[in-house]
Amino acid sequence: MSAEPTADLACVLAGARVMPVLTVPSPASAGPLAEALAAGGARCAEVTFRTPGAEQVLKTMAAHGGLTVGAGTVLTAGQAERAVAVGARFVVSPGFDEEVVAKCRELGVPVVPGIATATELMRALKAGLDTVKLFPAEPLGGLRTLRALAAPFPGTHFVPTGGIDAPRLAAYLAHPAVLAVGGSWMATADHLDRGDYAEIRRLTAEAVDRSMT
Repeated sequence: MSAEPTADLACVLAGARVMPVLTVPSPASAGPLAEALAAGGARCAEVTFRTPGAEQVLKTMAAHGGLTVGAGTVLTAGQAERAVAVGARFVVSPGFDEEVVAKCRELGVPVVPGIATATELMRALKAGLDTVKLFPAEPLGGLRTLRALAAPFPGTHFVPTGGIDAPRLAAYLAHPAVLAVGGSWMATADHLDRGDYAEIRRLTAEAVDRSMT
């Protein structure tokens, strides 16, 4: 059984405030991708369960040693269990699901469910969570929505993800309720198709630098 979920997530992230969100079509990319992210200064990454090879990608990247890797787009308790079995240190879901939350607690890993409304946030808080993913952040209204949700729920921490890019990063991180920001701009499908790991490293380093200012 895990301890307090927020404390656990903060500990797992170890102060990292930028989380590359990765959809990796081929497991062959996992090793070079992990190297590029770590070389750029990333300390964590989220591997989405949107591709057939996601479990192998997660396993390879988790074994790299330079990154704390979690599983994203987790929709079922079974996916959460498989993700943790191959090395996921945390679980992220696009929505709030009681079975996923319960399974993650059973497995002793932090879980970050997605919310888009105050009602969904209240359900997460009632379940004992105090860290949620605002998703999809930009289509929902971006920082205006985050501020509106944070105001009546002091003590809640947010990991906004969805439509966020490099120019918007600093503004999100400046909000005191934001624990970390997730984004896919650092390693897109196009980067991976081209094998452009140098650009992934550059964009990651740029994002990490912005997160520290």
